[in-house]
Amino acid sequence: MITIKRKVEVMTDSNSATAPLAGIKVIDWTEVQSGPSCTQLLAWLGAEVIKIERPGGGDPTRSELLDIADSWSVYYLQLNANKKSLTLNCKTDEGKEILTSLLKQADIFVENIGPGDVEKMGFGWENVHKINPRCIMASLKGFNQGSRFAHVKAFEPVAQAAGGAASTTGWNEGDFNVPTQSAAALGDSNTGMHLTIGILAALMQRERTGEGVYVYQSMRNAVLNLCRIKLRDQIMLDNLGALPHYEVYPDFNWGRAIPRAENTEGGQVIGWTYKAKGWETDPNAYVYIVIQNSEKGFTELCNAIGRPELAADPRFTPWQNRQLHKQELYPLIEEYTKQYDKYELTKSLGAAGIPVGPVCDWYEIEHDEELEQDGTMPVIDQGGARGQFKTIGLPFTLSNYAPDYKRAPDLGENNVEILTALGYSEDQIQAMVANGTLQEPTTPHNPAVKVVTYAEAEAAKKNGETK
Repeated sequence: MITIKRKVEVMTDSNSATAPLAGIKVIDWTEVQSGPSCTQLLAWLGAEVIKIERPGGGDPTRSELLDIADSWSVYYLQLNANKKSLTLNCKTDEGKEILTSLLKQADIFVENIGPGDVEKMGFGWENVHKINPRCIMASLKGFNQGSRFAHVKAFEPVAQAAGGAASTTGWNEGDFNVPTQSAAALGDSNTGMHLTIGILAALMQRERTGEGVYVYQSMRNAVLNLCRIKLRDQIMLDNLGALPHYEVYPDFNWGRAIPRAENTEGGQVIGWTYKAKGWETDPNAYVYIVIQNSEKGFTELCNAIGRPELAADPRFTPWQNRQLHKQELYPLIEEYTKQYDKYELTKSLGAAGIPVGPVCDWYEIEHDEELEQDGTMPVIDQGGARGQFKTIGLPFTLSNYAPDYKRAPDLGENNVEILTALGYSEDQIQAMVANGTLQEPTTPHNPAVKVVTYAEAEAAKKNGETK
């Protein structure tokens, strides 16, 4: 039996020797979420990642969504652990010279700055390939090369909208019948993960060719890839005129495009969210249950909820009839689920062979000891005012390697280390600080954050009314 190493631990010599990207140097000219999520994975796999940050503030997420005084935001920390920080103005001659020197030593160069900006500064693919033919360059943008939207700066909801996710998410009736973006980072971290796959493929290719290649990943394409089953549904709708596996079937006025999926599973089976014990006060006291197509699977569910007679009910058998009458089936199942805690339901129904899962809120996830113990959610000691914080670690496991999770760097923390290694003297470094090419290393000095809670707002409103 293979033991999976997922434990948060100090990297041993054997761990270091098995780090998949040990010896790989990455120049990380990315910011916010999509690009840093890619280079974060590369760092956790053992690569040396040098993050280029603009003088005067660095990555915008350092000071976005702050929660405590004198600390970089959790947003920044979760995406930039294990990296080194170099403040560098790549618009100055000296800044371009430094970046060129770094690229000569680099295996991978990743950028997600504005459309066309990297080319304007002289670091497009053709120039990078001339500087170092072995260097793999990776770009992350909103839209495809040559797209009529290639000039558009994309954010998370923009990618979800253009990638077909928003039009199929949400409800088909009521005040909130609007295209809806998912809370999952389909346009950001998902795109970074897709770009990582491309980079790793390029590294394998370089083993054979000896030459670097240009990897381009658009946010739109990353969303489209996750939404491929929606293209399946669109093709089916083109041919059939209706989709039996959608919640709105059969009483729906079908148009040319697939409707919103509401809360269905997405395939031919019937999936739905059911109330569990405590739903009256807990908005997440629910379980998600999938009713399989097979009569055996449906019978197992009927027996598990104490309603064996439903398995022979002509409304619900065979599976085609269940699709026609699923709205009648939901409350019958919910009569059972409302009696039990969502974790109890998951245990008992799961043991009966029913696909089921609890709806976990993020407080529960944050405090899930299993996720911390198995390394899914490592605790990193940032030091300073922040102290320890949790993050979502490497999402997969390797049998002979576990990341050594380290803190994120202060702004420009590694300036001297990186530039000294390039041959710059202390006087030269100070001169570049003076002329704005570099910025002195900076620690966070933000004030305490104050937000107004609902209770405080209500109290202030009441006091204002009584004055």
